[in-house]
Amino acid sequence: RTGSMSSSLARRPMLTAGIATAIASAVAAGILVLRRKLRTMAINKLELKSPVPSDVEISQSVKLTPIRELYEREFGLSEEEILSYGLYKGKLSLGIYDRLKDSPDGNYVVVTGINPTPLGEGKSTTTVGLSQALGAHLGQKVMTCIRQPSMGPTFGIKGGAAGGGYSQVAPMEEFNLHMTGDIHAITAANNLFAAAIDTRYLHEQTASVNFMWNKLCPKDKKGVRTFENSMLPRLRKLGIHSNNPDDLSPEEIERFVKLDIDPASITWRRVTDTNDRFLRQVHIGDGAAEVNKKTGESLGRPAAFAITVASEIMAVLALATDLKDLRARLGRMIACFSKSGEPLNADDFGITGALTVLLMDALQPTTMQTLEGTPALVHCGPFANIAHGNSSIVADKLALKLVGPSGYVLTEAGFGSDMGCEKFFNIKCFYSGLRPKCAVLVTTVRALKLHSCEAPDVVPGAALAKEYTEEALDLVEKGAANMLAHIRNVRAHGVKVVVAINRFHTDTDREVELVAKLAKEGGAFDAVPADHFAKGGAGATMLGRAVMAACAAASPSDFSFIYDAKSQGIKSKIETIVKKVYGGAGAKYSAEAEARIAQYERDPALRALPICMSKTQYSLSDDAKALGAPTGFEVTVKDLYVSAGAGFLVASLGAISFIPGLPIKPAYYKIDLDLSSGTPRVVGLS
Repeated sequence: RTGSMSSSLARRPMLTAGIATAIASAVAAGILVLRRKLRTMAINKLELKSPVPSDVEISQSVKLTPIRELYEREFGLSEEEILSYGLYKGKLSLGIYDRLKDSPDGNYVVVTGINPTPLGEGKSTTTVGLSQALGAHLGQKVMTCIRQPSMGPTFGIKGGAAGGGYSQVAPMEEFNLHMTGDIHAITAANNLFAAAIDTRYLHEQTASVNFMWNKLCPKDKKGVRTFENSMLPRLRKLGIHSNNPDDLSPEEIERFVKLDIDPASITWRRVTDTNDRFLRQVHIGDGAAEVNKKTGESLGRPAAFAITVASEIMAVLALATDLKDLRARLGRMIACFSKSGEPLNADDFGITGALTVLLMDALQPTTMQTLEGTPALVHCGPFANIAHGNSSIVADKLALKLVGPSGYVLTEAGFGSDMGCEKFFNIKCFYSGLRPKCAVLVTTVRALKLHSCEAPDVVPGAALAKEYTEEALDLVEKGAANMLAHIRNVRAHGVKVVVAINRFHTDTDREVELVAKLAKEGGAFDAVPADHFAKGGAGATMLGRAVMAACAAASPSDFSFIYDAKSQGIKSKIETIVKKVYGGAGAKYSAEAEARIAQYERDPALRALPICMSKTQYSLSDDAKALGAPTGFEVTVKDLYVSAGAGFLVASLGAISFIPGLPIKPAYYKIDLDLSSGTPRVVGLS
């Protein structure tokens, strides 16, 4: 016992020291928490004003939470999992998904809309307002996943795309401009591929097979040739399985070296992130050195530019699930055909690895926040009228793991349920394997009045006609046919619909009540007004509760595609979309489209791809002037082309420009730096 007691006494100072250390640590931790609370009391607090100031004024007036602090607090992320790009934006490590891959997903909610007026109906604003309502006012874990805007429209007609009023992603200047450089990376990768195509054509016209072989696979100092790893996919495609260049026969060397590009078949466009109509049709390669040395013939050719967000690389980045998948998709991108009709892709040019290197950082979503401090992931920005119009699969998958099973991920689909949302269901969900529980359908009284087909046109820059500023219940009821068609579209995929009535100050209570009544009678789970533009998240709490209720009542197993991409033929898939989504009678095809369909039907891999319809956003049909809910029409498929890397066939229903132009008075007239206060301040973004 004496020995035991002396041992106990010997341990007592150690125990006392340990307790003291624990108490000190607890006190320090408590002080740290208190300091953080005191420091953040004034952060992300809205001071509502009426009339509502400009978007950029509001954004600059709100004190934001440092991005690292926000994501550590909300999701317990380590320093290594958040890569800072300044104080208020960063990148999210893809390693988070590997760490959380076995954790259950949160509630997946897609935000879409009816066919908009040319002014837009506030879909991005509603997405952000709903996020603020769920996270800042209803106590829910939430993440908002939205697309990065192109600077072309920002300086052209839109002036910004961060939301609006008191429901914005911030800092809105950084959101609308360079952000973390993803679009620049896509521009660089796209144009490197374009340069590789034309340069390869030049060399094949001016150099012998033997000369090119010695340049592509030169002997080293020991007289040994080797293939670069980037050359192996081309060899395998040709049925050559040896990795030793000396094993190739002269015929195999010629097949490897000569892509035999048909210049008339080159569809890969150079890109720029600027609205520039003069780049729609250009002629390239007119320099004195770009000639066939044997004949003196110019190797120049007609070409065209696209805006960066229309590049297939943007769609590839948005649909890739990880770096390995990104590389595989990039390798499959078809840029042109050989003179014998063989499709030539990035792997054939040996450029896939370089493209992946340029894009590896861009695959990580950009971390930002809303004005009220709810987290947002901004990633990718494919157009919805010429591509699939959704933010990335990577961002959605990361977000669903981070919010946990009781949290909510809001992902926005471009334009209406006939455009970005149909592609969300049948392209994005097809590749991601994710299943939404609820769709928010953004509706406005203004748009319903336009869809009555009895109100004057809505013209950007012009004052609204009195029909839009005075109560007109008959116009609302007639125009509701468009909203009801969109409700049916979403429900056809087995997804519950909550109609968000984005309220403007000119809307009357009776108009809003009528919209809600018609929506619920038409199959919506719920329909509620939201005033988030003027009130922030507080103006969208009813919408938040409706979404929570819809998710609680839903099951992901209710979801279904409207066509079977793998088994149905190309025409069958197109006509299913026309009939089940647009409300039309079918489709007719130009001679060019018929030829393309016949070509693609012969290739089992291409035949099994989903369809990406390229059409106007203003109508359910392919006629922008056919408002409301037209029926019995046939769409005209004018052409088809394959985006093999992205993984879809694009059916073009009209003349869609790949690069916008500038109006008479572009938005850049208002955008400037205010230097009067000492600290430069961006003005004019909206």
